[in-house]
Amino acid sequence: MSAADNGTERSLGQLMATATAEMSALLHDEIALAKAEFRQDAKRAGIGGAAFSVAGALALFALPVLSFAAAYGIHNLGLGLAWSFLIVGGAFLVVAGLLSLLAVAKMKKIKKPERSISSAKETAAVLQNAKPHPRVAPVEHPMLESVTRSSV
Repeated sequence: MSAADNGTERSLGQLMATATAEMSALLHDEIALAKAEFRQDAKRAGIGGAAFSVAGALALFALPVLSFAAAYGIHNLGLGLAWSFLIVGGAFLVVAGLLSLLAVAKMKKIKKPERSISSAKETAAVLQNAKPHPRVAPVEHPMLESVTRSSV
């Protein structure tokens, strides 16, 4: 009983189909990994960006309040309405500072997709060792030349 009889020997077409399917599956898995890593970093970037935005808005709200507080403070030079404006403006700046620290902490956690990069490098190394299939020169046939010339 030969190897072909028991089904262990596969044709070149079957081997190519298997290799193509496995390569396709590998590429799909690598793309899925890259998407997952990107989603995680995009979420962190979104939270950090939102914190920066809120900090900027609060700082903008603090500027007019602090301006009014300074004007009333210089005018009155006593504890009164101006001090209340200063307290509110200071509170806005404290909250803006805390949100800025949160944003910086979230932005520092963003990193490149290391697993996707290493996986792609491994795949490229494997493909560099693969030998390409030699191309066969087309066979010239006198009948084909006459057909192509007449159709032009």
